Amino acid sequence: MDIYAQNIIDHYKHPRNFGVLSQADFKQQELNASCGDDITVFLKFAGNKLKTLSFTGQGCAISQAGISILSEELIGQTKKQILAYNFEDIKNIFGVEISARRYNCAMLGLRAVQKAIGDSTGSK
Repeated sequence: MDIYAQNIIDHYKHPRNFGVLSQADFKQQELNASCGDDITVFLKFAGNKLKTLSFTGQGCAISQAGISILSEELIGQTKKQILAYNFEDIKNIFGVEISARRYNCAMLGLRAVQKAIGDSTGSK
């Protein structure tokens, strides 16, 4: 097993930043209907920079490890930087090829974060 696959398994079994953030500025739930993945993100900003990102959810290793890995990557980023992330960035963060079948799983966490901060009404 290569180091990237090991990293995904480690994040799946031991997710970073897992849990509810009670004083979140934004909260957003996203579902992947095709396989049942469910992620809720909680975001806290200090000015324009993401100070804390936590999440809850359940689903496949790709969706759950993905948001765990992404949570570490996004902390300290500005809203503008976060909104600019795309599938290529996710593939680079994962370090492995992501099949078309797993696209929605891999993108679920990013989609939740971007919707939370991109929606001016926010799901506060």
